[in-house]
Amino acid sequence: MQDPELRKNQLLRELPSVDKLLLALPDSVAEYGAQAVTQAARRALQQARDSILHDEPLETTPAALKQRITCHLTAETLPSLKPVFNLTGTVLHTNLGRAVMPLSAVEAIVTVATQYSNLEFDLASGKRGDRETHVEQLICEFTGAEAATVVNNNAAAVLLVLNTLAMNKEVPVSRGELVEIGGSFRIPEVMQRANCTLVEVGSTNRTHLKDYREAINEQTALLMKVHTSNYRVEGFTKEVTEAELSQLSSEFGIPFVMDLGSGSLVDFVKLGLPAEPTAAWTLERGADLITFSGDKLLGGPQSGLIAGRKDLIDRIKKNPLKRALRLDKMTLAGMAEVLKLYRDPASLTQKLPTLRYLTRSQADIRDQARRILPVLSQTLGDKYHVTVVDTTSQVGSGSLPTETLPSTSLSISPVSGGDEALKPLVVQLRELDRPMIGRIHRGALLFDLRCLDDEDVLVSQLQLLAL
Repeated sequence: MQDPELRKNQLLRELPSVDKLLLALPDSVAEYGAQAVTQAARRALQQARDSILHDEPLETTPAALKQRITCHLTAETLPSLKPVFNLTGTVLHTNLGRAVMPLSAVEAIVTVATQYSNLEFDLASGKRGDRETHVEQLICEFTGAEAATVVNNNAAAVLLVLNTLAMNKEVPVSRGELVEIGGSFRIPEVMQRANCTLVEVGSTNRTHLKDYREAINEQTALLMKVHTSNYRVEGFTKEVTEAELSQLSSEFGIPFVMDLGSGSLVDFVKLGLPAEPTAAWTLERGADLITFSGDKLLGGPQSGLIAGRKDLIDRIKKNPLKRALRLDKMTLAGMAEVLKLYRDPASLTQKLPTLRYLTRSQADIRDQARRILPVLSQTLGDKYHVTVVDTTSQVGSGSLPTETLPSTSLSISPVSGGDEALKPLVVQLRELDRPMIGRIHRGALLFDLRCLDDEDVLVSQLQLLAL
């Protein structure tokens, strides 16, 4: 029997050199470049050496090395951001990208991304223009604001407003509105970074107008109200209305700022959805400035909108932070097209994906589930039991947190093994060309179909699933 150490040395000597591997992979060199193929070859050879030295069962023949190199190169060139099926039942799922863009917005983004544009060029005068003219008038049209500006998200909008109007001064906020807005970022911390001082007023569940009045002094910069988008305090509660805060701020000659969080431009009740204050409604009740997200209930790209009094907006635009937080041309193009859809409210639920998903009927979702059921059952075989069940969806991203939407799901439960038996299936679903992301609930994997547009693609993916 050959000595194990001699055998290892022989296998190491038989490994081809990097140059030989490159000569054996001319197509890969032509497609990916010599440098990329060289790096992949070195990595494959090191992996082979390690496997030999540690007696690991890895094929180290030249053919196996070539295959490993080409697989690595292919994987390296695939985009890390890829489409997935959102079957979680959460429409605005932060981890899955929140709002889906309408086709018109996508086309506008592609156009400005692939060509020069008049981003900051006034075609009428031939002089330098303002990039926000492409969206400002549209925002004012749907909010009733005198002026508006946009930044890269709503947290940035709040930061910019406070840093501009309240730097080194005090801002009273109700204790019940000191929300955490996601990712462990909290309103008090945003205010601290804006270099203003938070003055907590009232209690967690009850705040009165007198609490604000007693907090106002010569250091008070503005009054602020934060819409608790991601939670609700119920029971023995009291909050001060927008109209009351507007009147109080006018009395003391300071601005009243309302952070709407998710924000909305249309009356959700008319769409059969739970009530949510609109941007226009809030300004009508006396807010001097409002801030809200563009990628939540509005259904656009990630952005933060600031709208209200022109004199305040002008001050905000002059803040040096504004340039650091400004939107790029692609986001502006997408936002403009999304806003234009609001000119025809009757077609919003057909043209804007977010509102289409939110208003989709349970009956329609149930019909879709019944169509997919036979294919899913056949694919999974006798290891799993698949049924159509009524469930509830949620809006997500902190929007309408206590409200749910009647929905229907495909429920996948293992015949034996409990939750542990679901884990291999969940992994395989994530490894598909277009991963399927559902949610596990009470021992079953649920596919909520509320956000499923590409039914044919999902069915074809299921048929490729290897169990």
